[in-house]
Amino acid sequence: MKKKVTIIGGAGTVGSIVQNGLSDKYEFTVLDKKVSNQMEDAIQVDATNFHELLESIPKDTDALINLLTIKVENDLKDIDQFYKMTEIHFTASFYILHAAIMLGIPKVVFASSNHTTDYYEENGISALGREITTDDYPYSRGLYGVLKLASENIGHILAREKEHNLSVINLRIGSVQNDEQKAVKEKERFHRTLLSHEDTVQLFDLALQSTVKYGTYYGVSNNPGKPWSTENAWKELGFVSKENAIDILKKGSS
Repeated sequence: MKKKVTIIGGAGTVGSIVQNGLSDKYEFTVLDKKVSNQMEDAIQVDATNFHELLESIPKDTDALINLLTIKVENDLKDIDQFYKMTEIHFTASFYILHAAIMLGIPKVVFASSNHTTDYYEENGISALGREITTDDYPYSRGLYGVLKLASENIGHILAREKEHNLSVINLRIGSVQNDEQKAVKEKERFHRTLLSHEDTVQLFDLALQSTVKYGTYYGVSNNPGKPWSTENAWKELGFVSKENAIDILKKGSS
């Protein structure tokens, strides 16, 4: 029997890649504020409304994936924009974790971001003279990274409370592109920061299978000069990159 996975914010690029790559292994339900008529097993939900979220998650769900995201401008200068960012990237993240506890769902995979440590990285190049690890203090350049880190930390608190049967896996995702061949041809940064579709599918699959109680991992393919270390993802999850940016470039030119 397939495990049942609910993807919150699953109508975007990463959600589509995960569903297409793992539909033979998991039964997916998508919750998103924007769903199209073409999407099967999709429910329109505002995840910033806790009661609406709680009622919409299928009660037999085995795992939740949090892919919620929003893009705004001037979020540290405009109070309304700050509020929108905080609602999606922090408040809704807490709601998802709290819903998992209330519904007895034992696994939450959180799509965090490389921006938790983007102070150490410029154009896909580490400023540390080595790969950035999850042990490096997470300095961010903007509110997005700060809120992703805050959500990681809330997950740590809730996963470590003994009365909660909850595992939380944070994936600090690099660059996942809808048309990855076009993207790596047009933007040099992606040569280093790309998380290929194949590796995206593998990483989320490993996160869903993992017995780790709480863990944080960078999601990046084994690109030459990649800025982030995936050593702990290999040691704890078994992640081994199968297709990197150079492989994508070669496929595009063949």
